[in-house]
Order: sequence, then C-alpha cells, then structure tokens
Amino acid sequence: MTFPERGRIQITFDAHDPIGLATFWAEVLRYPPPDVEAVRDRLRGSGVGEADLDNWMVIGNDSEPRLFFQKVPEGKTAKNRVHLDVRASAKHDRAEIDDEVSRLIRMGGRKLQAVEDFDTYFVVMQDPEGNEFCID
Repeated sequence: MTFPERGRIQITFDAHDPIGLATFWAEVLRYPPPDVEAVRDRLRGSGVGEADLDNWMVIGNDSEPRLFFQKVPEGKTAKNRVHLDVRASAKHDRAEIDDEVSRLIRMGGRKLQAVEDFDTYFVVMQDPEGNEFCID
C-alpha cells in the first residue's frame, strides 16, 4: 500500500450510493464530476469484480482535498461528530448564502436550520444521505 505525501488529507464518507453522493459533493464543492469509468478501470486493475465496481468513488485531486466515498450496509444513525463548512460568501452575505442553499436543495440537499450567531449567518444542511454540513 502506498500512502499520500505528507500534508494531504482524505475525508471519507460512508454511503449507500457512493457515486450519487460523490456527484452531490462534487457539485457542492464545485469540483469536477467524479470520473466513474476511470475509477472502475482502476478497480478492475486491482482485481475487483464487476459486481463491486460501484462500491467506491473519489473526487478531488492534488490541489484540493480529496473526498472518498465507500459503500456500507448500515444507515446513518446519529449526528456527525465532524462536518464540513462550505464557504458560499466571504462576508457571510445572507443573499449569497441563501442562493447557494437553494442550489443545493435543488440537487437533493436538505435545509435543517438557518442560524444567526453574532455577526455571522450560516445554514445547517444535510446531504442526500443525511450527513450534516454548513453553508456560510
């Protein structure tokens, strides 16, 4: 097994639909869409059978944090202990944040609550599989 160079991170999501969740997060983060066929080819080269090719997906590259999605049988049962904060506005502009929230809802995200905290505004959301994240 090879390890990434020092300083790189990978954030891993458990998922029922790794390709669908990777596609959602690529849109959220404005990453290129997942290269499904390239990942399948790499898995085939590692000896993974055809029935298991859609059990993993990845987005990101060397210049951005990599997100990895792996198929698991169990569903999400509790609040995330770690979540992503996604910047939609450098100045916490409510209109910019709300526009981004509307875009993500159209893609399958769910708005949980809007929060005004001191001089900031952010929105707590869930991805299509229930993982919480914030838009600020």
